[in-house]
Amino acid sequence: MKRPASLAWRLTVPLALAVLLAMGAVALFMDQRVDGELEARFRDSLLTQARALTTVVEVEEGGLVAYSGGTQPSLLGGDAPISYELRCEGLAPTRSEPAPPAPPGWPEQATTTPRFDELDAADGTQTVMFRFNAPARENRGVRPDAMSQAVRACRLLVSRPRQDIDQLLLTMDWILALGPVVASLAVLLVVPWLVRRRLAPVRSLAERMRGIGPQAPASRLPEAGVMELEPLVVRFNEVLVRMDEVLARERQFASGLAHETRTRLAELRSLVDVEMRFPSERSPREVMAEVGAIGAELEATVTALLELTRLEAGFEPARREPLDVGAWLARTLALHEATIDRRRLALDIEGFEPGDTMITDPALLDMLMGNLIANAVSHAPEGSRVLLSRQGAAMDVANDAPELSQADIGQLGHRFWRKRTGEAGHAGLGVSLAAAAAHALGRNLSFELDEAHRLHARVR
Repeated sequence: MKRPASLAWRLTVPLALAVLLAMGAVALFMDQRVDGELEARFRDSLLTQARALTTVVEVEEGGLVAYSGGTQPSLLGGDAPISYELRCEGLAPTRSEPAPPAPPGWPEQATTTPRFDELDAADGTQTVMFRFNAPARENRGVRPDAMSQAVRACRLLVSRPRQDIDQLLLTMDWILALGPVVASLAVLLVVPWLVRRRLAPVRSLAERMRGIGPQAPASRLPEAGVMELEPLVVRFNEVLVRMDEVLARERQFASGLAHETRTRLAELRSLVDVEMRFPSERSPREVMAEVGAIGAELEATVTALLELTRLEAGFEPARREPLDVGAWLARTLALHEATIDRRRLALDIEGFEPGDTMITDPALLDMLMGNLIANAVSHAPEGSRVLLSRQGAAMDVANDAPELSQADIGQLGHRFWRKRTGEAGHAGLGVSLAAAAAHALGRNLSFELDEAHRLHARVR
């Protein structure tokens, strides 16, 4: 048997992947921003050092003079191991010791706009070059305010090793790369435990379901208190309601069937016992006729149950053929003529015109309308009126029902249900058979109690 997947892991794995992807995207974005910011700061620092160098260099009496020889602070602290090369028009180049690595022909490439280059020499070097005008003093001994000054075009190249900044960038890359991995591992380790703790309402719900079943028909699940579980609880309780209704109907059916069978058998046994112990003056023919009537009622009950079972199982497919409505109605009413006369009922017929035809299954229609008419003429008060009406394919059977209530309407069609118990010759299966026959014909049977307390059995 295949082991079911764990809900905790089914939640953890997508969550870990989502965290890894999200943090990876954030790490890449942060890496680009940090690298760009550090590169910009490093270049700004190098350019600042280069511009500071131009402020302490003057051209005096044909040579270059530096009035300050101190080192400049680096971006990462400490001394900045920078090197430079200065070239001014008409003068010999001036270089630091050691001389900086320089791209070929760099003086021609220098402009007033600083230009940055990365060279591979000395394990990586960052250079900046630009052109500027250096002041030139011709007479050193003259006062500054009387001194004539000129400018000379110069080009400066300043370089600085990149080991420190490259090491810092590499460290940041490792930090930003390992962060999502460590976070994903933490999610994989922690989230299953957290998910299992948070799934406690599901386990509690499963434990509560364990005690619900046919042995406890009125049991219901309480509110789960979790938004995602509430629809499940509501639907399960709806299933329990339907299950209770089905069980109640089945118990009622079993009780009704046992009652009908026991009643008929008890009548037969009592009749036989009485005749054997205290023979009556009745002839054997009369006794056997009474036995036959009781047997016929029992047979009718069993036959009705068999027909109901076949209809509900779909073993009786409907056959479509034309039917003379007038002849069918006359034949059907003839079966109930004795009951109508005995109970002095008035029969109103509407919409059944001579010569009308209907495409239907005659046997199923007899079962449907015959049971509805039999139910109406058997339960209508004596001396009342029964209405049979037809409008197209729809038919309606109505009779006075003063004893029925709206709550009883929902019970109509249940097997062996009777408003009054102990009614002779009435097993409570007629409406159930009519409903099953209507379903087999593809029709809908409904019941309605109007304001005048008349019961309408409508076939649509």
